[in-house]
Amino acid sequence: MNTPSAAELNFDGLVGPTHNYAGLAPGNLASALHKAQPSNPRAAALQGLDKMRTLHDLGVPQAVLPPPLRPHVEVLRQLGFTGDDAKVLDHARRDAPHLLAAAGSASSMWTANAATVSPSADTDDGRLHFTPANLTAALHRSIEPPATATTLRELFPDKTQFTHHAPLPAAVGYGDEGAANHTRLTPGFGQPGVEFFVHGGMDSHRFTPRQGLEASKAVARLHGLDPERCVFAAQHPEAIDAGVFHNDVIAVGHRHVLLYHEMAFADEAGTLAALRRAWARCDGEMELCLLRIADAALPLADAVASYLFNSQLVTRADGSLVLIAPLECSEQPATRTVIDQLVGGPGIDDVVFVDVRQSMHNGGGPACLRLRVELTEAQQSAMHPGVRFTPSLEAELRAWVETHYRDRLVADDLADPDLRVETRVAHDALRDLLGLA
Repeated sequence: MNTPSAAELNFDGLVGPTHNYAGLAPGNLASALHKAQPSNPRAAALQGLDKMRTLHDLGVPQAVLPPPLRPHVEVLRQLGFTGDDAKVLDHARRDAPHLLAAAGSASSMWTANAATVSPSADTDDGRLHFTPANLTAALHRSIEPPATATTLRELFPDKTQFTHHAPLPAAVGYGDEGAANHTRLTPGFGQPGVEFFVHGGMDSHRFTPRQGLEASKAVARLHGLDPERCVFAAQHPEAIDAGVFHNDVIAVGHRHVLLYHEMAFADEAGTLAALRRAWARCDGEMELCLLRIADAALPLADAVASYLFNSQLVTRADGSLVLIAPLECSEQPATRTVIDQLVGGPGIDDVVFVDVRQSMHNGGGPACLRLRVELTEAQQSAMHPGVRFTPSLEAELRAWVETHYRDRLVADDLADPDLRVETRVAHDALRDLLGLA
């Protein structure tokens, strides 16, 4: 099959200036562990830029997604707080600090949750499809979809190349957490692939599953995907209860490789058989590479603590596959042993460790911070160019962070009227910098 040449861009979320540790996400153990500790928004944003530069230097195409304006004062007004912005924020601080924390969350930094993306090689209309996640599982994330949808339309405006869908209805059973529960496997960029959707199931007891099977099926229909190249699988309930709130905390895939923990799926054998059947429908002679990590080698608790499976798998400029792992993986003995055994074997050629501790303390590793978007050459030309990562843009973004970000933030600071002014000034300056004004 002749397909236009394509490349996978990693769109990393810029960490917003209200980055804080509020512990808002049930089931996210790292978020709960660091609740109420002081955060460093400046360090968080710079660590994110460091990761982008690392991938850029490996020859991996990078772009940035800007954060929405926070605190989100309007949601507090919807919840009954009145007055000017300063009064609304102060009343929420005094009467409902958990609502202030939700309105001030910088959770959009984890852009793996921004949307589900299907490239044109998979869709029936030959266009690239986006469905913003509805993120109904938590208030602080549920306020993101309108801003996400607007940003995606700004960055990908050409209707002949891109199709934008509305978020799914916010109904029971239709919770959608975006690409954190969606993986695409393909013999090559620009070629048809397997779209792998993982949902929460209904059997966990400690934590409520976030992704609904019906939501995943709806996204597949909206995107016009070939049913024979779609696979739907349930998470293992024990994994959810151990802190695997998204599939990308227990499995990661890229090109022909799927790295997963044996406790990732409720029906491991059935899931792998379905993936092999779907893979057989793809063009190309490359074999599917399924890398299973046994619980005996890496206990589930260690996998969650180190976030090995929230690493990124990327293609370096020379075509080799590199694991971009959080620094914590090099410090946890069992995880480091597993990585040393993986590197140089089938599917993974090298490992690079990155420091994203500010994000990790809130429960998001390297993979949480990026949204993968495969674009043909024509689509790359049609997207907004101002967000493409370059050394010159990096320098401008670093200066922007140094100018506008605080180096310490605690919960009460979210009601500071000065912070509200600072974040608005930063937001407007960023839009100017990215050419979005």
